[in-house]
Amino acid sequence: MEELRQKLVSRMKGSIDFIHKTLQREQTKVDLMYVLTVADEAKVLDLLVSPFYNKDTLDSYEDYIASLPNRTAPQSEAQLLSSLTDGFAILFSGSDLYVYDVRKFPLAMIREATVETVIQGPLNAFSEDLGTNTNLLRQRYNQPTLRVEKATVGTLTKTALSIVYDSAAADPKLVADVKGKIGQVKLAVVQSAGQMVQLLGEPKRSLFPRIMITERPDRATLDISQGKVVVLMEGTPFAAVAPSTFYDFMASMEDLYQSYYISRFLILLRYASLLISLTLPAAYVAVSAYNPEVLRAQLALSIAGSRVPVPYPAFLEVLLMLLAMELLIEASIRLPKSIGSTATTVGGLILGTAATEASLVSSIMIIIVATVAISNFVVPINAMSFALRVSKYAILLFATLFGLIGIALGLIALIGYLVSLESFGRPYLKLFENDDRHAKPTQKQPEPGA
Repeated sequence: MEELRQKLVSRMKGSIDFIHKTLQREQTKVDLMYVLTVADEAKVLDLLVSPFYNKDTLDSYEDYIASLPNRTAPQSEAQLLSSLTDGFAILFSGSDLYVYDVRKFPLAMIREATVETVIQGPLNAFSEDLGTNTNLLRQRYNQPTLRVEKATVGTLTKTALSIVYDSAAADPKLVADVKGKIGQVKLAVVQSAGQMVQLLGEPKRSLFPRIMITERPDRATLDISQGKVVVLMEGTPFAAVAPSTFYDFMASMEDLYQSYYISRFLILLRYASLLISLTLPAAYVAVSAYNPEVLRAQLALSIAGSRVPVPYPAFLEVLLMLLAMELLIEASIRLPKSIGSTATTVGGLILGTAATEASLVSSIMIIIVATVAISNFVVPINAMSFALRVSKYAILLFATLFGLIGIALGLIALIGYLVSLESFGRPYLKLFENDDRHAKPTQKQPEPGA
């Protein structure tokens, strides 16, 4: 029994939420183990700790705990580890072993996902409580190899962080790299997910995000199973995931919950939307100002006819309307939720109608701007959507200077920039998932002493 106890302690060693206590009174003692973030500590105190000191003898205490109705009987070390990480408490008393269900279910504290929504699948999102967030991950990924380590950031705020990873799947070098970068932070106040990304070393002048910020426990659980590191912060309902590739930002958890062909269709639709968002305004300028011969005669005449009353060049028309769209998007974010959607919808309709009637923009331009806005919103992760919103202006500049050739040059430059990026040593430009994404990852050899 002593050997089993030592093995359990060795397997769980390194997780800050693993509690191992020795209860001692006079000449008698028992060992108690549980995981704080998934076990209800009040239940542990009432059912196991307090009676130990209230009973007259060890025999009467063992009679008491043997009679508890929530006792289970695991048959192996693996089952004991699974029970421990599920929220059960393990009690060693001499040569006897007792396991009790003391799980904690803080569902009342969990909010619903509002940023990364899905039609099918879990609706729960992370909360602002660090313990609750760790509980969500423990319940979804109840493996004894799951490690939860503590850190603090902010010289003034001392904000608590939890570094969560699977020790059997994550690269030790990656874990050490994440810990090292967090340890180098010298900021005075740290309290948001955006700052958390900067903690993990993402360059401040990088246009494309290389560390994902997610509010979904199911996405974080999937990333942990793939060997990634998840960083949780006290006071923010988002988690940072490192490393992350381009495909991660274009993928939705809905892809796992739909059938194969539907999920592939949705992924292709997102990449089509990405291409439309980047190139449609630039293509309008290039075709109308430089290369109208690439269009059918009827369409070329239609575009030219709609631009007859417009008093300035096509690139200036596109730029003004794109900036107006950016203003509407920012206004919808900053306005109170009760009036934000109504105000921006009405404002957009009035602005578009008035601009067309005043011959400040062509009617086709209104269609293009609306299409670009809708295409931008198809991207599931906001950080990538913001990056695309900025990138389209660079391609618009190339198209203004060189026409259709400029669009090709702009896309080549953008792809070259993406190819040069890395996320914690891994190539960033990964456009599609691996074939084994749904399979269980290859596990490394057990840790020494496990």
